[in-house]
Amino acid sequence: MTDKKRNAPARPKSRRSSGVTHVNEPHHDNFTVVGNHLAQHPELSLVAIGLALHIQSLPEGTPIGIKTLAAKFPEGEIRIAAALRELEQHGYLARPRERLQSGQVTTRTISFNKPKLAVAPAAPVPEPEPSPRPKAPAAGRSATELLAGLRAHDSRLILTERDVHRLAPAVTEWLERGVPPTAVVRTLTSGLPQDPIKHPAALLSHRLSARLPPHLPTPPASVTPSRPDPLQTCDGCDRAFRAPRPGRCRDCRPASVAA
Repeated sequence: MTDKKRNAPARPKSRRSSGVTHVNEPHHDNFTVVGNHLAQHPELSLVAIGLALHIQSLPEGTPIGIKTLAAKFPEGEIRIAAALRELEQHGYLARPRERLQSGQVTTRTISFNKPKLAVAPAAPVPEPEPSPRPKAPAAGRSATELLAGLRAHDSRLILTERDVHRLAPAVTEWLERGVPPTAVVRTLTSGLPQDPIKHPAALLSHRLSARLPPHLPTPPASVTPSRPDPLQTCDGCDRAFRAPRPGRCRDCRPASVAA
């Protein structure tokens, strides 16, 4: 009686994952080491992560101003400025201001491959006092940068570029009325509702309109004090006295009249 051969159980077919498949090759030159704390940061935007990677790959001393980066990449100055502020907030970038021996104030950029605390400037630089009537181009640029940076204070205040340019004139009106930018940001970000903000642009538009402060009062015209009469030498007693023209002093004047 022959034994019947049992069929071996078929091996389950391997299923290819729908996620990413890595094909890694070693780099021996021209590469930059980046930590996963940056590449997988849960709070940084993709623009900020990419900008940090680009900055860390640059040689020492390469200029990385906003206009320089905007000329190199398709993102505009508003998005690049907001990304730089994100990196500063999370400790990947510091931009302390220093005063040179010539008296000129310059900004020094420091990049960290691991997040650090903010670096204090080497030399204290006093903040310039806000101008009560800033020029229109400068005020417009400050307004757009202020609006784009609101999400650094509250991630629910993310605005589109269209919303930023639409709300910029209202912020400019605040700045032209002598309100410092820090006070405008505080007005727009403090006391926000705890619930999700579905329409951040509408909320900000309402605050900018409802809380607009009045114009600064016009300072009173300064009264120029009248200058005293010049000193004269009395023709009678050679004593000095004040008078609009040469002559005799008060004591000698009656005697001359009587004579």
